[in-house]
Amino acid sequence: MRILGIDPGYATVGFGVVDYQGFSFKTLEYGAILTEAHTDFPGRLLQIYTDMVYLLEKYRPQALSVEKLYFNTNKTTGIMVAEARGVILLACAEKAVPVFEYTPLQVKSAVVGYGKAEKRQVMDMTRRILHLSEIPKPDDAADALALAICHGHCAKPDY
Repeated sequence: MRILGIDPGYATVGFGVVDYQGFSFKTLEYGAILTEAHTDFPGRLLQIYTDMVYLLEKYRPQALSVEKLYFNTNKTTGIMVAEARGVILLACAEKAVPVFEYTPLQVKSAVVGYGKAEKRQVMDMTRRILHLSEIPKPDDAADALALAICHGHCAKPDY
């Protein structure tokens, strides 16, 4: 199963593409969609959408794994992330890629085995599970790969 993990944002959208088969992961690509700070917000959304369509067409994932969105103290930033996330979900809907959402607790549990693991632990286990020589950069890409691993561990066997 090919999984595209996405860590949503509007300045940086982390992505990670993995193949998962028989309890084994193979990393195909990871990185980030970056939008320029001086670009108006609709332009940033367009860039995210365009790059998402490119990733979906290039890698043809069978599933997209994305973190469930929670509003923390800055509601304005949360709304902007939600709008960017909507563009990501739109691209998936257009390409008929099923979307699976996971909480941070689920991701930490699936990757580290402990729901209250620290970010550094999740990043190191992501590196180990994917047999990478170093922790993926930027952090958003590492988070996206962790989301992909989470889906691999949580997906139903018939998927």
